[in-house]
Amino acid sequence: MTVELAREALHESVSDPASASMNFLNEVSARFPDAVSLAAGRPYEGFHTTDDLDRYLKTYLAHLEELGLSHEQRQRQLLQYGRTNGTIGALIARMLAVDEGIEVPEQAVMVTAGCQEAMVIALRGLCAGPDDVVLAVEPCYVGLTGAARLLGVEVVPVPESADGLDPETVLEVARAVRAGGRRPRALYLVPSFANPSGASMPAPARRRLLDVAAEADLLILEDDPYGLFGLDDEPRPALKALDTRQRVIYLGSFAKSCFPGARVGFLVADQTVVDADGRRSLLAEELSTVKSLLTVNTSPVAQALIGGFLIEADYSLRAAGQQKIRFYRNNLRTLLAALERCFADHPRVRWNAPDGGFFAVVDVPLTADAELLEVSGRDYGVLWTPMSFFYSNGGGRRSIRLSCSALAPEQIEEGVRRLAALVRDRSEPEPAVAR
Repeated sequence: MTVELAREALHESVSDPASASMNFLNEVSARFPDAVSLAAGRPYEGFHTTDDLDRYLKTYLAHLEELGLSHEQRQRQLLQYGRTNGTIGALIARMLAVDEGIEVPEQAVMVTAGCQEAMVIALRGLCAGPDDVVLAVEPCYVGLTGAARLLGVEVVPVPESADGLDPETVLEVARAVRAGGRRPRALYLVPSFANPSGASMPAPARRRLLDVAAEADLLILEDDPYGLFGLDDEPRPALKALDTRQRVIYLGSFAKSCFPGARVGFLVADQTVVDADGRRSLLAEELSTVKSLLTVNTSPVAQALIGGFLIEADYSLRAAGQQKIRFYRNNLRTLLAALERCFADHPRVRWNAPDGGFFAVVDVPLTADAELLEVSGRDYGVLWTPMSFFYSNGGGRRSIRLSCSALAPEQIEEGVRRLAALVRDRSEPEPAVAR
């Protein structure tokens, strides 16, 4: 007799709604391969080729030789298990100093298997008891909320405004959580060009948020995958660059600045940990035990690829990524211009105008759910992401996220044109006004 397992007997993460929503998007994309996808938040594929891989590896190996490593040592570093926290921490620390003004020792850097692993490690290390919770901006990237559910960590939403997270709202929520007998351990947010909203916090709000973190005894999990891609060159300081009290754990990724196939991310945790005997260490070093039980170590070959990329970039993603920055700026401007052109005469359709990043949010006069997305892909040839996927309690039902990162400009324009046809044909009647 074959084994049959009851789905309800499995861990809740197996049927996690956030994970299910991402799987659903992948399935819809596979069923409608000819549809224009304004759903995918992946980077554009035209910036790198497989020919680059060999060059990056050779660049990194030459770097190791310059450091004095023998042939056998170089072979071992790439082909054997490696240090749990990674081998390119010094290169990442140098890049952070050059690009962001973030000064941390290399020992504070942990190299992870993508930024997703960094989130899991940070949450697992910080949330030690059943009363520990994490605050998170809402709408929120599903990778964070899904990771928390996987670990059994409660996420308390903090509603986002048009200008990003309001520090005073964070303080109110943190106080309410403590008054309820729970301990808010950390706050997760994307301060620059957030996924999914595109919102970005002004610099004064960033400084105030650090004060709030100290007042509420919170650590901040700062996720910064889009910070390079502003519509202008206006400085938008990372929270970690402003952090003089070591309140910020910085989560980084090379998926957008380099390419996602390497699956290399990192976290910066320079907080001091003191044990019962008074011995002191850095939080990143303490978290290495968590990482060792997850992935043992991040692929040394993948680290070498990113290491070679950083060396060739002279440790500046900003300087080396000017072509990407121009491309994504143009794509976002194309998206916003297409929305204006296609919806200017539709007063019930509204959208935000982010200052950078990959995403914009459109409010529509219809229920933007999975069922409508099926119709959109099948009958109109355009895909998008329901904003309800990013809310914990039923928000975003009449809003959609549009991504402009993976497409050529003419595809963006065609996708918005098809979306306009969907909205025109499927708009729900305005509710009657009571007299």
